Amino acid sequence: MLTALAPLAVIATPAQAQDSEAEPVAQKPDFKESIGPGGRPVGADWSRSPVYAENGMAATAHPLASQIAIDVLKQGGNAVDAAIAANAALGLMEPTGNGIGGDLYAIIWDPKTQKLYGINGSGRSPKNQTLDQLKEKLGDRDSLPPVGPLPITIPGTVDAWFEMHGEFGKLSMADILAPTVEYAREGHPVAPIIAMYLDRSLRAYERRQEATPFDFSNARATWFANGAPKAGEIFKNPDLANTLETIGRGGRAAFYDGELTKVMVDYLQRQGSAFEYEDFAEHTSEWVEVACAGYKDGYELCELPPNGQGFAALQIVNILKNIDLSQWERGSPEVLHYITEAKRLAYADVARFYADTDFSKFPMELLSEEYGKKRFALIDPAKATPDYRPGEPKLEGPGDTTYLTVADKDGMMVSLIQSNYRGMGGGLTPDGLGFMFQDRGELFSLDPAHPNVYEPNKRPFHTIIPAFVKKDGGPYMTLGLMGGGMQPQGHVQVLINMVDYGMNIQEAGDAARLNHDGGRQPTDDLAGTGADLLGTLHVEPGISAETIAALEAMGHKVEVVDNGIMFGGYQAIRRDPETGVYSGATEMRKDGQAIGY
Repeated sequence: MLTALAPLAVIATPAQAQDSEAEPVAQKPDFKESIGPGGRPVGADWSRSPVYAENGMAATAHPLASQIAIDVLKQGGNAVDAAIAANAALGLMEPTGNGIGGDLYAIIWDPKTQKLYGINGSGRSPKNQTLDQLKEKLGDRDSLPPVGPLPITIPGTVDAWFEMHGEFGKLSMADILAPTVEYAREGHPVAPIIAMYLDRSLRAYERRQEATPFDFSNARATWFANGAPKAGEIFKNPDLANTLETIGRGGRAAFYDGELTKVMVDYLQRQGSAFEYEDFAEHTSEWVEVACAGYKDGYELCELPPNGQGFAALQIVNILKNIDLSQWERGSPEVLHYITEAKRLAYADVARFYADTDFSKFPMELLSEEYGKKRFALIDPAKATPDYRPGEPKLEGPGDTTYLTVADKDGMMVSLIQSNYRGMGGGLTPDGLGFMFQDRGELFSLDPAHPNVYEPNKRPFHTIIPAFVKKDGGPYMTLGLMGGGMQPQGHVQVLINMVDYGMNIQEAGDAARLNHDGGRQPTDDLAGTGADLLGTLHVEPGISAETIAALEAMGHKVEVVDNGIMFGGYQAIRRDPETGVYSGATEMRKDGQAIGY
């Protein structure tokens, strides 16, 4: 049964985000001053207009996937149907970010019950493999590798599709998957940024084969038979077409307890995996409670609980609500400093407490406003603190992703994120099925004392998180920002952009971002041995040289990164509380598109 962001004053234009030679631009002192005579009639001159529509909206990382979602809505499907259809399409069209070999999380606003529903569609480790047995296979390694059979966990996406569809869907799954089946058989032109990621993936797999040999033959035949596909090249995946058609015809059982299962298990066992048929047959998704944290002016950010990192965004909000960031200009060193320190404080707790809640109870005190005040008090306004330790709550009991969002004419809104984790996954592709297994198990710790330690039949720590924003208690906005540890801090940056600096939904995503990387991690031992405890503050071009110098004087390690890759992929849909009209936005750093009707 179901249970009921960057406030950066200096903004990178799309050209600056892509151009490695771009110089930092000076900060504009006031948001409104960037909109003047000769500028854009709507929004700032470094952004584009949001997309407005009344009957439905879809925002995904690929225009064809967005169009499929709109087509499903027009055919009588609802937002859940359209989200599943778009997700299936992205598994074909953006295999560098997701696929049915990975996991899925979603937040759904149901207009009938006026409630948020959350689903955790993440998979588990083999139930008959212990930590000692895993360590024996790892040999001298002190962590799980990114490729091969050992980091694989059960793919949870297909089960989550059927759970969502069973509660909310209207069209048949065969009809929902049909557009992707056709594109997989007939082909589609590869999008340019996805082509770049395919090339990066191929080179990465070839490098990793030297360090950790694994079976890349099926993956090469599926995606790289003639090298990495180029932008505009027609790509086909008939194996995936057959797999999706089988799922549409045979339902969930076809994947987890049927003909496809036998193929997957036979293949995995040949690779040395401990997975057995029963691991697939017994897999289940979990409906979970969505938690929200109030920011200001009636806005609440809502996230899913661990094993994901969504609650880290709520912790950051609870820390930053103790300071009025709008007193400074966007992109000022003060604003970047407070966001970075709040993120580091939250992540000290992520590294210590976030894990599969079936094995380790989450201390809900971490989400209290009182705890947020205590953590905020640790921030030195003048300098970066070298190391933040995790808090001491009362304990009771023991990168690559796609984000999409769809809203329909009845007010249902879906915030969905799906991933194979690093790159396209762990490199292993089962015989004739056209998809790659995820390598999410790489995020297990090997420290027996850590809540996130590898154990049999356990879900690893997860980075992928969908988000939802309420306004005055009602539905306001879906949003997501793909990309590992960028996600919680990205959610908060977008929220701050809109609430504190008055940006529209598109500007809030186009604004230059920061990404603090490093510090304590959920894969570390509890002492944080070997961790880069200060970490590095990465910023996009558009952050002024003066701000960077000031941050460095505060003790931050700052790097300007100009390719956009590490700053995520944003999609969002906002619902006007008075008119019900949707506005949609998508990521300038990706190939995506927001479409409405």
